[in-house]
Amino acid sequence: MKEIPLPLVKANQIGIVLFVLLSFVFQQPWFIYILFLIQVIPLLAGAKGNLFVQLARAVIGRERLKKSEGQAEELARFNQSIAVILLGISAASYVLGWQVAAYAASAMVAVAAIVAVMGYCVGCTIYYQYKRWKLLRSRSHQS
Repeated sequence: MKEIPLPLVKANQIGIVLFVLLSFVFQQPWFIYILFLIQVIPLLAGAKGNLFVQLARAVIGRERLKKSEGQAEELARFNQSIAVILLGISAASYVLGWQVAAYAASAMVAVAAIVAVMGYCVGCTIYYQYKRWKLLRSRSHQS
C-alpha cells in the first residue's frame, strides 16, 4: 500500500488552517478560492501537485521523510476529497453571497485540520464507518 509521509500530511493540514484563518481575519474569500485550487489540483494530478506538500518537501530533509510514519494514500485522498467538497461549498456560498454558509463550511475544514494536527482524524473515522457500512451491506446482499 502506498503511503504519504505524515510530516507532508501535517504540512497540508497546517496550510489549510492558515488559509482559512487568513480568510476569516481579512474577511477575504480569495483565500478560500486559492485554497480550493491548492486542494483540488492534487486530487486531479496527484499528491505531487499539492503546493503545501512541495513547500514541506523543500524544508524537511529526505532522510527524515523516509524515516517518518505514513498515512495510506487512499485515506489521504478521501480526507482531501471531503476538504475539497467543503471548500467548494464555501467558495460557491461566497459567490452567492451566503456568508454564514461560506464561513460554516470553511470552518468545518479548519476544525477538522486542527484536530488532525493534534492527532485525531475526523475523516479517518468517516472513512472507517463508510468502509464498514459497505462491508455490512455486501454481506447482507450475499445472504
